[in-house]
Amino acid sequence: MQETNRIEFKQELTEGLEKEIVAFLNYHEGGVVYIGVDKRGNVLGVSDSDGDQLKIKDRLKNNILPSCMGLFDVMSEEKEGKDVVKITLASGSEKPYYLKKNGMSEKGCFIRIGTASEPMTTKMIEELFAKRTRNSISKIKSNQQELSFAQLKIYYQENGIELNDKFASNLELLTAEGVFNYVAYLMSDRNSTSIKVAKYKGVTRVDLIESNEYGYCSLIKAVKQVLDKIDLENKTNTKITSKEREVNYLWDPISLREAIINAFVHNDYTNEVPPKFEIFDDRIEITSAGGLPDALSQDEFFEGFSVPRNKEIMRIYKDLNLVEHLGSGIPRILENYSKECFNFSANFLRMRFPTSLLVRKEAIEIPEKGGAISEKGGAIPEKGGAILEKGGAIPEKGGAISEKGGAIPEKGGAILEKGGAIPEKGGSISEKGGSISEKGGAILEKGGAIPEKGGTIPEKGGAISEKGGAIPEKGGAISEKGGAIPEKGGSISEKGGAILEKGGAIKKITKRQLIVLQLITSNKKIGYRAIAEEMGVNESAVQRHVEILKEKGFIERVGGTRGSWNVLKDI
Repeated sequence: MQETNRIEFKQELTEGLEKEIVAFLNYHEGGVVYIGVDKRGNVLGVSDSDGDQLKIKDRLKNNILPSCMGLFDVMSEEKEGKDVVKITLASGSEKPYYLKKNGMSEKGCFIRIGTASEPMTTKMIEELFAKRTRNSISKIKSNQQELSFAQLKIYYQENGIELNDKFASNLELLTAEGVFNYVAYLMSDRNSTSIKVAKYKGVTRVDLIESNEYGYCSLIKAVKQVLDKIDLENKTNTKITSKEREVNYLWDPISLREAIINAFVHNDYTNEVPPKFEIFDDRIEITSAGGLPDALSQDEFFEGFSVPRNKEIMRIYKDLNLVEHLGSGIPRILENYSKECFNFSANFLRMRFPTSLLVRKEAIEIPEKGGAISEKGGAIPEKGGAILEKGGAIPEKGGAISEKGGAIPEKGGAILEKGGAIPEKGGSISEKGGSISEKGGAILEKGGAIPEKGGTIPEKGGAISEKGGAIPEKGGAISEKGGAIPEKGGSISEKGGAILEKGGAIKKITKRQLIVLQLITSNKKIGYRAIAEEMGVNESAVQRHVEILKEKGFIERVGGTRGSWNVLKDI
């Protein structure tokens, strides 16, 4: 690995970082900066990757003008077993970029020339400034100023981010004069932007059979609605087996998602022409307004160089995990479709994906709000109790079930192996039982009576709680509200969370957190980036899942960024 016109190495985080960043923002191809690699390409690593990332984001936000938010990615990457920080930069559309403290001058403006960041001449600065995009949607005043952002705030909250009173300024929803710009208008709860998904019979636009309208709302809500609709159109049938699900698709789902989001993010909204989506018998077409940016050639486009047309929208989509890494979308599409699927014109970019049957096998996941599954496959209701190996169901609020499946009333009482029910407040018991006092506990097959508030169970039994829940032959504890425990033990919470055969309480985690835990369990040295790539999400999402797993006591980090994971609890 060596430095090039697009790659810069820095041994450590220093005061000169902003100069390198400005040079790449002004360079027509953008670039990458690695922190923790010396000039010879030797990997030295960094001691605090997470801390360095936070410092870098803060410095780029506050020390460079015009704003470069939405034009960079900062992530941790493992090289030769060491953590380095990787900064990926797109070429900006508001050149020249400059150091805030030095202004738009020869001391503040730099450009990448070969492997060096060189000062710009006054003439070069003036030429770039003259070409600067004048009709950027961030500079266009919204024709409406009474805007609300309830939808936008909800989507940020869902991603663990609370927007404060200064969100409009922080997200660049204001013009230089302090009024709402066109980005704010597109992100507001109500606007006039019409997003259509049309479906035709045949291969032409003659016979329209379905037209769906998803506009007039926040652009975030609109993109999610379009994604859901086309995902529904994409699945033809599904076959579910005990271990996996086979889904038949008309188009590759990953490529399709990238193309849809790309159309929203890079659409030219200055002429108020939104992207459109059209489904035919033999293809799907996705059209966005605006050709390639002036600074980007077709070859550079296909290689993944990024010149975001709407960096403010890009930044918001990244915050909400709709966009992964800069420049990653087109290369992902090209893994499944050829360059011939792209049609460029002066005013539009159209992607055509031909229809063909694709079969994907997907693992069946545990529902996010669900309980556990026993070794032999019995499902546990969301709020339910435990399930024995042979599959008897337990009512939501508890009660035990014998191996052969007799039901127990909600508030307790025991059941013998062959299934006789015991009334809530006592009475007689069928078949092999003895008598029970009016408020009494249970009597086992060979047993005597149990005092009103508990006591011991003869022979092979375990303990019994005050409120009378029964315990299977080989023991284990039972909570006051009566949830049963499988034969080999473990504890159970008051509200009935299940425990697998080998014990240990299961705390409520989502299916994504479960996947993260499984990946960490199988590789104690795995890093955030590797987890993100395995799951198809970005690193910030992985970091949030990891923090929750730490809080719930499933994992801990040993030895800092160069250390490893210690799994405290298995599932």
